[in-house]
Amino acid sequence: MREVSFIKQNKANWLEFENYLYYNKQVQPDRLADLFVQLNNDLAYAQTYYPKSKVNVYLNALASNAYLKVVKPKTTYGSIIDFWTTDVAIITYKYRKLLWATFSVFFIMLSIGVLSALYDESFIRSILGDHYVDSTLDNISNGDPAAVYNNGTSYGDIGSFLGITINNIRVGLLMYISGITLGIGTIKILFSNCIMLGSFLTMFYKEGVFTESMSAIWIHGAMEIFGMVIEASAGLLLGLGWLFPGTLSRKQAFLLTGKESLMIVMSTIPFTIAAGLLEGFVTQYYNEMPFGGSLLIIFGTLGVISYYYLIYPIRRYNNIALRLEDIMVNNEEV
Repeated sequence: MREVSFIKQNKANWLEFENYLYYNKQVQPDRLADLFVQLNNDLAYAQTYYPKSKVNVYLNALASNAYLKVVKPKTTYGSIIDFWTTDVAIITYKYRKLLWATFSVFFIMLSIGVLSALYDESFIRSILGDHYVDSTLDNISNGDPAAVYNNGTSYGDIGSFLGITINNIRVGLLMYISGITLGIGTIKILFSNCIMLGSFLTMFYKEGVFTESMSAIWIHGAMEIFGMVIEASAGLLLGLGWLFPGTLSRKQAFLLTGKESLMIVMSTIPFTIAAGLLEGFVTQYYNEMPFGGSLLIIFGTLGVISYYYLIYPIRRYNNIALRLEDIMVNNEEV
């Protein structure tokens, strides 16, 4: 069957199921079961005959979102757990290409900051400011390049943790909300942070203390920077709802991507808090812990957040796909 004929033949059923999923239009249970089974049949057909087509992407998104509302049970207690274990994973998987694209943009922008700082002596001071650079150079000469993270007392640690965490959450939300400007605001904030980070890293490299400083900075920076990229991808998703509404109206697409992107950015908050705890209570003791201990924390935190956003969504989606396939094969009641 030609793709055009396939779409024309089944479009009405897809739109009916889409209205149920996204806009809570009421559908009779028997009719819903039929639509659900038919959707999975159509998805299997599209994957076989139109693997690179947009209709395959569309049906795949419908099927994955169907799990959230059709397959899994809804309970007050379970909904909280489901948010962290299923909802975020499904949405992250759905927009995984956007997430990878955001990481690519991040590394490109970071490279611009690094190269600019390497080949322009005045660039670092113009970005970080004379006072910060001079203070850091003094710390380096005193043998403690990351002394800026030394808070002194336990009371200072608490204040530092709260201040850092609140500020990072504020920046993350600002980066997300700026996506309403068709993503331009999000890109601008991400670019600014990447240039600063690139200049910051290059400054330590030029002073010959790169490894020592990195063992301190990335104790909290692994989660903090990774989370920043996730927040940027959520902001871009918010803007994409306006730019590329697909089969929906711009208003409908914006409301849908707004809901999904908000869930993504909310999921970063625990990681932001964890990064604040590390920066407020652990980073300052980097000189007192073995280098291997710093590496363990760095790669441990990076591994946790990487698994949650890059690996776990794939595994979760595959489990859901198997469940959907089982429903399709056995024609289970919904």
